[in-house]
Amino acid sequence: MSLEQQYTAILSQIGEDVTREGLVDTPKRAAKAMQYLCRGYQQTLEEVTNGALFSSDNSEMVLVKNIELYSLCEHHMLPFIGKAHVAYLPNGKVLGLSKVARIVDMYARRLQIQENLTRQIAEAVQQITDAAGVAVVIEAQHMCMMMRGVEKQNSSMVTSVMLGAFRENVATRAEFLGLVNK
Repeated sequence: MSLEQQYTAILSQIGEDVTREGLVDTPKRAAKAMQYLCRGYQQTLEEVTNGALFSSDNSEMVLVKNIELYSLCEHHMLPFIGKAHVAYLPNGKVLGLSKVARIVDMYARRLQIQENLTRQIAEAVQQITDAAGVAVVIEAQHMCMMMRGVEKQNSSMVTSVMLGAFRENVATRAEFLGLVNK
């Protein structure tokens, strides 16, 4: 059964008339939207970074802040929306700027929990750059908590993963967190 047929069945099961004008093309559109929202499954780290790793003598922190992210929670398949802050300490190589955002998108476009998403991004940046340290903080609002359940509209979740020097060196971690919170 195709994804489109599955959406037709879902609409019928919730009591909708799938033949009414407003819903005739909804299963096709919903299937297309879900494939787009979950396109991260069709991507690899090598494809999204596309060899954009460059030699550099810079060993100071590289930080990309406020990378928008849109993901679906694996528990309810409802969106969580937020921003990621990603930093690394180069170890002879720097990653093309847009590639950091592409890494965030690739993992966000999979069914996720925020805690795992944060770790996946950090480990991917570490793997591709061989950095001396990587830090990732994600701040997001979860529709599964806002639209259902406890229905708390102003809540947000913050997760962080610190690898290498960001985990081991208090000053490096403090510098990162200070820059993120500016």
